[in-house]
Amino acid sequence: MLRRKPTRLELKLDDIEEFESIRKDLESRKKQREDAEVAAAGEEAAAAAIALGADHKSREQIINDRIGYKPQPKAGGRAAHFGTFEF
Repeated sequence: MLRRKPTRLELKLDDIEEFESIRKDLESRKKQREDAEVAAAGEEAAAAAIALGADHKSREQIINDRIGYKPQPKAGGRAAHFGTFEF
């Protein structure tokens, strides 16, 4: 393997200014994204509080309402057959 002399890197004022502008831009984007997430979480919590406060439904009932599932109770399950000795 050939050895060579170390390369000298020079940092110019323009490079520092470009780095600072990019860093500030990324930080502002990150802050906007975090603010949007906090606002969305607050809206979801308020909607959940309204849904739970108004109807006092269980989590299962809320999910069933949201997806449109209406469970029907089973008539004549295994316990009903046991009482009449029909297996």
